[in-house]
Amino acid sequence: MRNYFYAIATGILLSAGLSTAQAQKIDTIDFKNHGLNTSYLKPGLKQYMVYFQQPAQKKVLRFWLWLRDIKTGTRDGHQVFNISQHWYGSDTLSYRTVYSVNSATNFAPLYHAETIGGKTKAYNWAANKITSADTVANNLAKAFALNFDQPNFNWNLDIETFEMLPLREGKTFAINFYDAGLSPPKYVLYKVTGSEVITLLDNTKVDCWKLYEEGKSPNGSTYSETFWISKKGHEFLKEEDEFGGSYRYKIKMPAATPDVLKKF
Repeated sequence: MRNYFYAIATGILLSAGLSTAQAQKIDTIDFKNHGLNTSYLKPGLKQYMVYFQQPAQKKVLRFWLWLRDIKTGTRDGHQVFNISQHWYGSDTLSYRTVYSVNSATNFAPLYHAETIGGKTKAYNWAANKITSADTVANNLAKAFALNFDQPNFNWNLDIETFEMLPLREGKTFAINFYDAGLSPPKYVLYKVTGSEVITLLDNTKVDCWKLYEEGKSPNGSTYSETFWISKKGHEFLKEEDEFGGSYRYKIKMPAATPDVLKKF
């Protein structure tokens, strides 16, 4: 859940006031005309080092390790992606698990659950609504229900979503994202601002698209997010965020990084 670290706005929204010329420059990602390329999403375990920097605290950095494991499977006879997340920090309060199920055809959300501090919120997700998952014991979201006026994407899976975008120079994408259990979904604009060759841990140089988003948080402060996606492999490799004078960095770890889950 993005709100776990900082309360950010849902980005620059599409509005009825957009001119025809403006609208023609934006690719609205949906489940019909401009969909995601799910063949780009590769199954397997991916790990990310996440750390925070507050310039006023010159001797402190806060670190997390995020594990995101993508598996393929079937649900009600249809091919799906089963995505499990584990977030580790320096204490038990930092730990959370997330489990999401999405269609392998178009990445439409079907199910989502988060467990924080031993408390679970679980949802069944459809194109026109999201409701509590009644079969999940002690579900804290058991009374939750929200109708949608159009389908949307799971904001908890933004990394995976970005990897499947048809990134090109000058492209701008509008994505209808929803953070399960929170306020209604809204469109967010992401712009391809250019290219950059970055150097990985083994000194391999990789040409990446830079995807950018900015907006205002509920308290009025501005924020920005920049994502580096490899052109050849469609891999999310790096992220840099600025919000309220603080910074967050996210770096994809090499495949040789130990799988800590095997030893717990």
